[in-house]
Amino acid sequence: MWLILAFLSAFLLGCYEVNKKMSLTGNAVIPVLFCNTLICSLIFLPFIALSFWTDWLDGTPFYVPRVPFETHVAVFIKAVIVLSSWISGYFALKHLPLTLTGPIKATQPVLTLLGALLIFGERLNLYQWIGVAFAIASFYLLSLSGKKEGINFAHNKWIALTVLSVLLGTCSGLYDKHLMQGLDVMTVQVWFNLYQCAMMLFILVFLWFPKRKQTTPFVWRWNIIFISVFICLADWIYFYALSFPDSMISIISMIRRSNVLVTFIAGALFFHEKNLKSKAVDLLLVLIGMIFLYLGTK
Repeated sequence: MWLILAFLSAFLLGCYEVNKKMSLTGNAVIPVLFCNTLICSLIFLPFIALSFWTDWLDGTPFYVPRVPFETHVAVFIKAVIVLSSWISGYFALKHLPLTLTGPIKATQPVLTLLGALLIFGERLNLYQWIGVAFAIASFYLLSLSGKKEGINFAHNKWIALTVLSVLLGTCSGLYDKHLMQGLDVMTVQVWFNLYQCAMMLFILVFLWFPKRKQTTPFVWRWNIIFISVFICLADWIYFYALSFPDSMISIISMIRRSNVLVTFIAGALFFHEKNLKSKAVDLLLVLIGMIFLYLGTK
């Protein structure tokens, strides 16, 4: 069951990435990210109200329990990690092709795998190791594709921000596995979204607003709402998959990055990006890796 949920989360995550690219192209990053966190928080506020002051959600997967201060601190730490990853990733995505950033992010599970092996003692079988090998190979070929577009992986700051986003995303994934061993889905998702929104409000008011005339102007786009809807759905399903006792963060993380298929198709159809043939080979390696991971988990 958790495997199917991981693939569904991957598809929704791909839709999220496409709408994020549409929202960020020629737009101010900080206001877009603030709107995203605000809308996500507004989506979850009714669940808090219904859980705290009524019994309508009692016994359902959408119930938000009251938790101690220590739990809020733990979730706040996750919010800091995720928001740092998002800020890095949003700025990078604004300046890089979607067909390049997608496959780079698809290599994140390799780092998550190493962490899962070291921290949680997860073990992979032969099929799963083959899937990892394909993911590593795709990253190398991707760097070659990037050079054809004049993007040097070693000296491009947007690539560096993408890599930073991936590293922080890895930390978040491993921390998620730790949190989900003792917490329920709604506790984690609801409060980390609210804490992100509070931090983004501070960044918007005190860091972006005073210098807004010196940067790219903010333009409202309806894709911003779709960003929030898709990420809320993708994350809820992801956390629910992690709540299964036999779930493996190394495998779920790998499968989630198959969203690169959605982003690649969108990059070709909507953004008319270049060097699609060479990038298609990179994408094929990622997808073959996903197939081997699926076979190894059946």
